[in-house]
Amino acid sequence: MAALAIAAVLLLLQASPLTAMATPPSSIEDACRGAAERHPGISYAHCVSSLSADARARDAADLHALAALATRISIEHATTTLSKLDGMNEAEPSPRARARLAHCLDLYGAAADVLRDALDNIRAGVYGRALEQIAAAGGAAEKCEDVWKGEEKAKVPVARHDREYGRMAVVALGLTSGIA
Repeated sequence: MAALAIAAVLLLLQASPLTAMATPPSSIEDACRGAAERHPGISYAHCVSSLSADARARDAADLHALAALATRISIEHATTTLSKLDGMNEAEPSPRARARLAHCLDLYGAAADVLRDALDNIRAGVYGRALEQIAAAGGAAEKCEDVWKGEEKAKVPVARHDREYGRMAVVALGLTSGIA
């Protein structure tokens, strides 16, 4: 009788939404395919190459872990961009350009903080709030580039860093939406 009860509980757990959320995608490719289907701003190829290039992806057992990893990578991009912006700001002779760089420093500093909070929420299973935070933080790249409007594209010193940060934040958003 006890064995029958245990079997019934296991059967119910397999069908429950909680278990379905923790079900691992069969691969990074599957997770990225799902994210790209959910979010049109995600490049499937970029998602796969970014996650596959990170050794920590080997330890990602499920979509939850991949979403956390993508968020961690976004935090790393934001902090790297912060460092580069800080170096540019110190070397910049133009007060106008320094003011623009300082604004971008503020944006990326806030984005990194919000992404850290999002990562905490992913770890805690508070996916809806994490989605809101990742979406808000993802706007740093666009807002930073907006500060440089009117300049030639080639003269925007942060464009390449902004682009990569923004793309990775969208990947984090797409993966997290798959478990929300």
